[in-house]
Amino acid sequence: MSVAESAGAGCLLAAWQAVAGELLGYLRHRCARPEDAEELLQEVFIKALRQGEAFAAVNQPRAWFFQVARNALADHLRCRRETIALPDDLPAMPGTEPAVVEALSQCLPRVLSELSAEDRLAITFCDIEGHSQQALADQLGISLAGAKSRVQRARARLRRQLESGCQVHFDASGAVCCFTPRPPLTEGQLPKEVLIKSD
Repeated sequence: MSVAESAGAGCLLAAWQAVAGELLGYLRHRCARPEDAEELLQEVFIKALRQGEAFAAVNQPRAWFFQVARNALADHLRCRRETIALPDDLPAMPGTEPAVVEALSQCLPRVLSELSAEDRLAITFCDIEGHSQQALADQLGISLAGAKSRVQRARARLRRQLESGCQVHFDASGAVCCFTPRPPLTEGQLPKEVLIKSD
């Protein structure tokens, strides 16, 4: 371990010891189960460790730890949000037609399959599975700014592909007004990243 790495580790440990108890109390107050709070606390520490020597340059370590904890808590709560499954035979309300945008979702698997694997991953991970762009950055080992840029580029290419591949047209307000349906892909034709598992 270099002198700089040793100094960075010492700085991190000193800051962590000063705030860990307070962080745990904050997380326990907001989590239904104590073990969830402890798991999130470990996540925060691991993210701090990943900063390496850069952690020594953090001006306000306490504020940094609490920001990371808030983000981890938000991701945790979003993933644990309870949903109620509706029965498959639930009748539609009389006189209602599905919105054009909802019908357009039929084009999504085919259009996603035509994008690069990098674009599919960004769209699937953040927009379909609902993970944060920070989680994408962590998974890919890139900066948050890099992840945001990657998602924005992927969304722009997805939009262009929808416009050309499904002949999407917009009204004067910019809302989708119509499109040309394309035959859906069979499950064997879908790229691995596009397959959505059903429970």
